Amino acid sequence: MVPAAHVAALERLADIPTLEAPTPARRMLVIANPHATTTSSRLKQLVVGALRRRFEVEAVDTQRKGHAIELCREAASERYDIVVAFGGDGTVNEAANGLAGSATALTCLPGGATNVYCRMLGIPAEVVPATEHLLRLAETWAPRPVDLGRVNDRWFTFSAGAGLDATVVERVDRHPRLKARFGPWYYAHAAVTTFLASYVVDAPRVVASAAGRETRGVSVFVQNSQPYTYFRRRPVRLAAGTHLRSGDLSGVVLERANAIDVPTIAYRLLARRAKVGSHRRVHAFDGLDGLRVRSVDERPVPVQVDGDYIGAHDEAVFSVLPRGLSVLS
Repeated sequence: MVPAAHVAALERLADIPTLEAPTPARRMLVIANPHATTTSSRLKQLVVGALRRRFEVEAVDTQRKGHAIELCREAASERYDIVVAFGGDGTVNEAANGLAGSATALTCLPGGATNVYCRMLGIPAEVVPATEHLLRLAETWAPRPVDLGRVNDRWFTFSAGAGLDATVVERVDRHPRLKARFGPWYYAHAAVTTFLASYVVDAPRVVASAAGRETRGVSVFVQNSQPYTYFRRRPVRLAAGTHLRSGDLSGVVLERANAIDVPTIAYRLLARRAKVGSHRRVHAFDGLDGLRVRSVDERPVPVQVDGDYIGAHDEAVFSVLPRGLSVLS
């Protein structure tokens, strides 16, 4: 159910007579994930009603995994001015994959549990302020280019991983009700239990190769921007340096899976000053334009992009496309 305060605020936005659309109105496609954590059909109707004060809006619900990629490719070919990804980071990721390299801009409205990319772009984390923010952007209209990361044939907007985090994402996605109810706490629980059950006992072995150097370990975490993710309101930082327009990648390699390392690594993930990369079982890297991760024990490595599991691979090849995506924020 949509909170009464949200209903009143969005209806008020839609009724403000001074919010007149520019002539001609810019074409907007709103892509909504009906299964996202904090969205609903009623909320989408209210948001679209408000946005129509400034834009020529078409709204579509995604029907299946990968649908947003198809919709965004069509929007780009039809020269839409902007696509709004209304959902979680998975919806944003698919939208970016459909718009990569095109002139159509991407923005987002928060509808998921964490909404990492919304926060990175400076978009409010609540849907009503975010809608107001987007309406104001219609006046200034200044899309800007940002970088896109890539692993194999999939683009990512802020992070990707080969190993533990992908295994955790796959496990969390099998329990959508627990994910929606407990949010980051369920991710934390899944991370600890997965690490102890599947990595401490018999972790998959990988080797990460970049700039003529090889590092062996059990998991690789790659960033295209800062931070890697959020735990509630607190940023989770892995490696410094990379940002949305730096043209490079950063991240860390977890060199071993041992239960005695969990508390000290967890502390560094959430601490403001302690750095994960300085942990004795972690190798940090920064300023890379490419990275290759491959299995060394004949077990395919699970891979995730922007918190979306994309399967297990014998090899994961990471790269970056500077200024590969246009965003409005």
